[in-house]
Amino acid sequence: MKEITFGFERPEDSPGFLLWQTTITWQRRIKKALDPHHISHAQFVILAIVLWFEEHDTHINQTTLAQWSKLDKMTISQALKKLASLGHVTRSEHKKDTRAKSVFLTPQGRALAQHLIPIVESIDATFFGAIVKSDEDSLIRILNTLMTKTPASP
Repeated sequence: MKEITFGFERPEDSPGFLLWQTTITWQRRIKKALDPHHISHAQFVILAIVLWFEEHDTHINQTTLAQWSKLDKMTISQALKKLASLGHVTRSEHKKDTRAKSVFLTPQGRALAQHLIPIVESIDATFFGAIVKSDEDSLIRILNTLMTKTPASP
């Protein structure tokens, strides 16, 4: 009998492989919507997080952006440089921690985020609308469990 390397009989039995396929499919849809606005998915996520914090009267720095987005610090830094060069964000020295950089949306960045968020949320609604609401609620609980109980990096 031939030795099988995989721990699953079929690829569709692997949660990691299914998560990969789902993520790639969903990201392609988001990318297609963002491309005309010359913004990457990571840049959009950063704008959206900064907007969320600003709408909740809280300043955000690059470290907090990394914690919330799960993007690495280098990606955050590069994305912020690009967003700053496009006039969407400004960065300044944090008032209490001079090593940290606070991030703020410009009026142009706020307008772009406010324009794109409904587009992305519509894609999410269509994509996840393929499952019933109770399954979507379960999926959200499962994903939150994975994010809270899984170490950030190996």
